[in-house]
Amino acid sequence: MLAGAWLLAACDLSGDFKGVAIDPPRPMPAFTFARSDGSTFSTAPEAGRPTVLFFGYTHCPDVCPTTLADWKRVRARLGDAADRVRFVFVSVDAERDTPAVAERYARQYDAHFVGVSGDPLTTARIMEAYGVAAAREPGTDATGYLVSHSSQVFLVNADGALVALYPFGTGWEALADDLERLL
Repeated sequence: MLAGAWLLAACDLSGDFKGVAIDPPRPMPAFTFARSDGSTFSTAPEAGRPTVLFFGYTHCPDVCPTTLADWKRVRARLGDAADRVRFVFVSVDAERDTPAVAERYARQYDAHFVGVSGDPLTTARIMEAYGVAAAREPGTDATGYLVSHSSQVFLVNADGALVALYPFGTGWEALADDLERLL
């Protein structure tokens, strides 16, 4: 959790963002993930395309499905402009979430969502870069193990800088408003 302390220290609640503004914006390193079809996906910036990232897992009973359902609402509100935003679900449970499973999970909410799962080193590095924590916990026979994880959504601008975050429970409208502003 200490790794996320820089996020709190960098937050400016009075900024122009409806989410928690990161001021100054923080350049983020790029990470590459293998995809189920043999291609790769990179978090490197793409010209004119902000990226929305969330870290979760496909067996999550609450936060992850709620967040991706909110993203679907954001895409609907943005209309055609939504095609200029990359929505990326990063699995923190590589043991169960293969690249194919993570991709299928994200796309069940919207065909444009990207779901990725990396090797343990890549996953650890991207989690560290974003200050995300995750820990495996016992579950039930019905659920299997659970994974406690950070639940904020990250907004990275088209230049690859983290500009805002959205703690779980922030209305989806805040993200939609901020994306409209960036686009």
